[in-house]
Amino acid sequence: MATGQIFSRTTQALFYNYKPSPVQRMLDFDFLCGRETPSVAGVIQPGSEGFQKLFFGQEEIAVPVYSSIVSACKVHATADVFINFASFRSAFASSMEALQQPTIRIIAIIAEGVPEADAKKLIAYARANNKIILGPSTVGGIQAGAFKIGDTAGTLDNIIHCKLHRPGSVGFVSKSGGMSNEMYNVLARVTDGLYEGIAIGGDAYPGSTLSDHVLRFNNIPQIKMIVVLGELGGCDEYSLVDALQQGRVHKPVVAWVSGTCARLFKSEVQFGHAGAKSGGDKESAQAKNKALQDAGAIVPTSFEGLEAAVKATYDMLVQKEVIVPVKEAIPPTVPEDLNLAIKSGKVRAPTHIVSTICDDRGEEPTYAGVAMSYIIESNYGIGDVISLLWFKRSLPRYCTKFIEMCIMLCADHGPCVSGAHNAIVTARAGKDLVSSLVSGLLTIGPRFGGAIDDAARYFKDAHDRGLSPYEFVESMKKKGIRVPGIGHRIKSRDNRDKRVELLQKYGRTHFPAVKYMEYAVTVETYTLTKANNLVMNVDGAIGSLFLDLLGSCAMFTQQEIDEIVEIGYLNGLFVLARSIGLIGHTFDQKRLKQPLYRHPWEDVLYTKYS
Repeated sequence: MATGQIFSRTTQALFYNYKPSPVQRMLDFDFLCGRETPSVAGVIQPGSEGFQKLFFGQEEIAVPVYSSIVSACKVHATADVFINFASFRSAFASSMEALQQPTIRIIAIIAEGVPEADAKKLIAYARANNKIILGPSTVGGIQAGAFKIGDTAGTLDNIIHCKLHRPGSVGFVSKSGGMSNEMYNVLARVTDGLYEGIAIGGDAYPGSTLSDHVLRFNNIPQIKMIVVLGELGGCDEYSLVDALQQGRVHKPVVAWVSGTCARLFKSEVQFGHAGAKSGGDKESAQAKNKALQDAGAIVPTSFEGLEAAVKATYDMLVQKEVIVPVKEAIPPTVPEDLNLAIKSGKVRAPTHIVSTICDDRGEEPTYAGVAMSYIIESNYGIGDVISLLWFKRSLPRYCTKFIEMCIMLCADHGPCVSGAHNAIVTARAGKDLVSSLVSGLLTIGPRFGGAIDDAARYFKDAHDRGLSPYEFVESMKKKGIRVPGIGHRIKSRDNRDKRVELLQKYGRTHFPAVKYMEYAVTVETYTLTKANNLVMNVDGAIGSLFLDLLGSCAMFTQQEIDEIVEIGYLNGLFVLARSIGLIGHTFDQKRLKQPLYRHPWEDVLYTKYS
């Protein structure tokens, strides 16, 4: 066990099992104390590497992340404190590995409930190799104005209130982290504050004892008096009694052992810590307090009297000029995190994203205000979900059924169309699902599946302006624009597209009005006089019928209808639908273990024409 000071303003630590809050609190304390370098040298996160972005005052810094203890210790040879936030299940293995590193001198084990057999092995190894263990079940320790472990001393406001941003004259050791915070407050009220504080941990077998740290404090010149807070259970306090009786402690010791109320209970009582239970008279708080007092410690008659006892001892040392009270210094202001400042109402900041279709902040997500559970319990279909997420309202069932029909009818059109072909070639090249899907989707455009919006746009404009089919078609011809929604490479007057017939039948049966579809049919009648394959295709059927859906359901304004067509909602139906087929083709090729595709020579025209 070390015989003197264990922390300084240059102490650096390695943090095991990353937790954002305690790491950031350490860095904020560093800045508050005026440290030049951060106290966290690196983070160890098994299976991960890279860095974590954190703040050191106003500056954002990158703290390196290592996948192993060995690699972190190798890079940061001067970081001699290991802060272990592993669970009680894995704390032993990681702590033992850290103890075995020559660069690590001190380990803080935060986990509560580490198996006692494991704790004893760690303690034995540490003592044999002159290393220090704080914990298990500890919040850590602090040297005021220099270094702190994890969440020790709590928030910045508490740290400033307790004057921990600069060193005082008192050494403090306790089993309890929570009571340590309380005592730091007491020391700030009645003394010039803390110099070093340690919480050894509340488990039955702590890695270091109260007397270990009291003896250290005795050898630190800046510490002029010592305060000890013990608790019932175990015999740790008696090692301090022995040290006092042997004259090994030369500084005033104010001590109190909590748990005197245990005698009020008829049976044995387990207090907060695993070690806080009395196993007999010797382990009672009363017996320990009497032994400490008999050995020369200053022991009040109750915990309420502890503050007065500390004050009286401090005042006596000041009067004897053993202590020269520390002059107060104004600490720098640590910038507050934006999210905390917003929550407390100190600042306001603009949002970066606006969303009106989904909210995942409550107990369950909502689609356009409709709870997920209601969607499931009401047997909503995919068309209903699309109506909520795309149109932000619940459309009538005949509308959502039409949406579902469009998706089913457009899901696939065989392996020879350009989108499927691209997806197949990509899948056979060994690419993943997303790459294969995207390669197919990228072919969607004016010539393949992307004409639904244009069909709706042109049919609507022509109909609303009262153009006859002849005027509409001939005006498009003069502009050099093919009529979207008309024409097919395979289908013709005598071989109609069954998908178009099904959509038209559904519209005539269920829609209140189908004026745009009927107009598109008159256009088709005219174009068929020009060529046998200028039939209405599925783009034209969906585009014209969707105009009828939007207009006849009485749920959209004219401005909303125009916006829906302009933004590309209708093409979105084809993209969504065809994704199903493209995924199917990708899986099909992978399941069949098809080799890399190479286009045959005989299907290429090689020519010198340029």
